[in-house]
Amino acid sequence: MKQLKIALIHYAAPPIIGGVESVMGQHARLMAADGHQVTIFAGRGAPFDERVAWQEIPLLDSAHPRVLRAKKSLNKGKLPADFNGLQAEILQDLRQHLAPFDVIIAHNLCSLHKNLAATAALRQYAAENPAQRLVLWHHDLAWCAPRYRAELHPGWPWNLIAEDWPETNRRHVVVSQFRREELSGLMGLPPEQIAVVPSGLEAAQFYKLHPFTAGFIQKSRLLEAWPILLLPVRITRRKNIELAIESLAALKEQFPQAALVITGPPGAHNPANQQYFEELVRLRDGLGLRPQPGAGGGAYLMAEIENDFLPNEVIYDFYRVADALFMPSHEEGFGIPILEAGLEGMPIFCSDILPFREIAAENATYFQLNQPPAEVAALMAGQLARVPALRHRARVRQTYTWEGIYRARILPLLSEVPHE
Repeated sequence: MKQLKIALIHYAAPPIIGGVESVMGQHARLMAADGHQVTIFAGRGAPFDERVAWQEIPLLDSAHPRVLRAKKSLNKGKLPADFNGLQAEILQDLRQHLAPFDVIIAHNLCSLHKNLAATAALRQYAAENPAQRLVLWHHDLAWCAPRYRAELHPGWPWNLIAEDWPETNRRHVVVSQFRREELSGLMGLPPEQIAVVPSGLEAAQFYKLHPFTAGFIQKSRLLEAWPILLLPVRITRRKNIELAIESLAALKEQFPQAALVITGPPGAHNPANQQYFEELVRLRDGLGLRPQPGAGGGAYLMAEIENDFLPNEVIYDFYRVADALFMPSHEEGFGIPILEAGLEGMPIFCSDILPFREIAAENATYFQLNQPPAEVAALMAGQLARVPALRHRARVRQTYTWEGIYRARILPLLSEVPHE
């Protein structure tokens, strides 16, 4: 896809705090990171990312004194004397700034009555420029909100946020299926003509990830995997890592996106550990578990990426990201990962050896060392599938992270925009 010039418009923009402002900021970052030229137009805000241009248009601000005075009259059903003047001034600003853009994305200007002069100006501008794609992004719908009913009245300009704009090259977008049904009923549009693009989370920010972890997760798309099993050990034979890999292969029959993260390098005190590592790589590859670029699932041997021990901060990141601890050791003297998993509140699947029993008591799911990988996988699958919190966690990771939303929902919208 070629580079687009994209304008994002709202009453205010980051660093102003607000739900729509936050979403628009995320959209801008994602689009800019994908190589597009992005400019935010708003009445309040400031530059917040060197990749995103910023242009202030004061009269877009819903809190501008002139806009507030106009809204006070409009709330009573009266058209203020300077409404047409406000609309004309905003229209002049839009004509001055928006001409170079391929697509204009307006957040809530087409949905709320916070600045109807700006709404009227945008509709007029879009009608004058049908070659430009207009995306009307509806977070809220004033006409569907009982709290706003007393402030809305029949006719123009209140109808601007209650009807389709057929004379424009518009595309309607809502943030949920619920909003889609509301907008369809309000404007008489077929639901299939309304795109649904949910809001999301920035996982690296939410988890406070170390830069190494954030980069790895972005490149591998690990968060799209389910379940993510963590094996935070050095590579030595007594850790029984081959059982973990073979169990993952069996688990993928039920969970095709299952992943296993083995964090440690070969143990430093036995030269044979390097040979064991190479055996594990061959086993993984022979079972078809080598992670594919951007695919999420598979068996990750972090020693292939980092020869030394990963910093503790990175190990702790993997505890936050993973769904379960998987410890199939033949023998241990203790078991620090069992303690760490306990603090993180994650399920534990481990071999039935005395040190693990001593630490985890009845709070882990145990398997026998002579059980076949398929049985171990079935044990894990049954436990994981029964925990609603884990299923919801996976759903959020796979559906509601910003990068995933951009790839699956926003990029197709941009691809609809004609460009040379």
